[in-house]
Amino acid sequence: MSEIRKRSKLQDVVRTIVKYLFLSLRLLCEHFSKQVYGFIYRNTPKQALPPIESDLLLLPAVELAKKIRNREVRCADVMRAFVERNYAVHPVVNAVIAQRFDEALQEAAAIDECLDAGDPDNQYPVEKMPFLGVPFTAKEAFAIKGMPNTSGLWARRNVISSSDAAAVSLMRRAGAIPLGLTNCSELCMWWESSNVIYGRTKNAYDQTRIVGGSSGGEGCILSAAGSVIGIGSDIGGSIRMPAFFNGVFGHKPTTGMVSCDGQFPYATDKMVNFLVTGPMCRYASDLIPMYKVLAGPNVSRLQLDKKVDLKKLTFFTMVDDGGSPLTSAVHPELRAAQKDVADYFEEKVGCTVRKVNLNLMKYSVQIWTSMMAASDSPSFKQEMSGAMSAEEQPPVNCAAELLRWALGSSHHTLPAIGLGLLEGLGRADAKAIAMCDSLKRELCELLNDDGVLLYPSHPLPAVYHNQSLFVMHNFAYTAIFNVLGVPVTQCPLGLSTEGLPLGVQVVAGPHNDHISLAVAQELEKAFGGWVKPNAN
Repeated sequence: MSEIRKRSKLQDVVRTIVKYLFLSLRLLCEHFSKQVYGFIYRNTPKQALPPIESDLLLLPAVELAKKIRNREVRCADVMRAFVERNYAVHPVVNAVIAQRFDEALQEAAAIDECLDAGDPDNQYPVEKMPFLGVPFTAKEAFAIKGMPNTSGLWARRNVISSSDAAAVSLMRRAGAIPLGLTNCSELCMWWESSNVIYGRTKNAYDQTRIVGGSSGGEGCILSAAGSVIGIGSDIGGSIRMPAFFNGVFGHKPTTGMVSCDGQFPYATDKMVNFLVTGPMCRYASDLIPMYKVLAGPNVSRLQLDKKVDLKKLTFFTMVDDGGSPLTSAVHPELRAAQKDVADYFEEKVGCTVRKVNLNLMKYSVQIWTSMMAASDSPSFKQEMSGAMSAEEQPPVNCAAELLRWALGSSHHTLPAIGLGLLEGLGRADAKAIAMCDSLKRELCELLNDDGVLLYPSHPLPAVYHNQSLFVMHNFAYTAIFNVLGVPVTQCPLGLSTEGLPLGVQVVAGPHNDHISLAVAQELEKAFGGWVKPNAN
């Protein structure tokens, strides 16, 4: 028995040594990457965006729709303002990578003509068209008829959609007009929006920094005032990370509330439970109206019209993941911003605020990767081929592709090649899957129907381009909530001392999206919401 104890103690010591060696190596890589990229970009000046010329660009979508319907403004004038803004900011940020400006202007003119005549046939009923005449954008992974649908994949460079994605169709039926498609990462599986077809999207606040991914182009064009509402998708934080890095609002709905049909790559098997489609908005007042549209028939399963008494909510706040060696320490300014939020609701609103430590959160990386690996879905190498099965097209040889990349002849990005090489190492660990079940029970019991959790949107503000390769696991701060299935709203909280957006995630219990969305609206009032790039 004593021999067994000695062996067990020795194993514990070895595990501890390995853990701290890994932690030291990760910290060294993070520090090294920050210094190197800081040196690379040291002489790169921040390029100011062109000034916003039209006040129409500064109105929430619901207000624009009301003004168009009431004939206070012409739909064509609204559309023209956004088109001109896109032309102005595109050379700086490269966010909208496929546009339909001419078609959008024609559709706007048709709305004006009908409304000028008094809409005699009631073509545009107010109860069914809350976004009449309002332009919107969508991540390029979503199909819009007649437009490309590559998801940044070279093998799909000639693919043109023959129909609209479900979410796009619902927005059209609500009166909104698609303006264009926005950039994403290759196959939507990295958190910097860059690919070999469209290039890299740059942050409107600092062009040396990332916009996040995979809905990074969407977050960027919203922050640059080239769009006011947009559609994103999220399997590991692809709505919330870009919303955070670009200082706008993004909502990950309760699992299953919004159709994901019509986007590529599409989810299969268990991944259907992790991928969500949701709204990204510059203004919090547009979140619920847009979510009502996107939810379609599932809106009856939600309580989006229910008034939330904020004073009766209990706020739980958790300032980091509990100490995972895989993720960065949460930046002091993000900690301070989250504390300001907790203090506001405790002192100004009168809510109960409690600090909490969900111990299993420190295993977020392991939990998410195990849940993904447990899905019987096509491999990433297979998806890189442009086909979802080997019968259609064999999977990409990522080892050979890495050599091509080193020689400058690959049609894939380094993050995609790396993921293709590493995915075979991921295993569906039964212990991690059990942790996911336990954590979900613990979180749902904690929040119930009257609680919210404040949690960092990311450990760091927007990092330099390519620096994400050295802090790759930081996505776990958002990804964990995909496998837990709960609704989460990312809310902007002003800018850091470096002029980069700050933010916080507001988490509610399943089907209590209305609670996190109500908190988002209050945070916008209290902390100002979106801040114009170049404001400082």
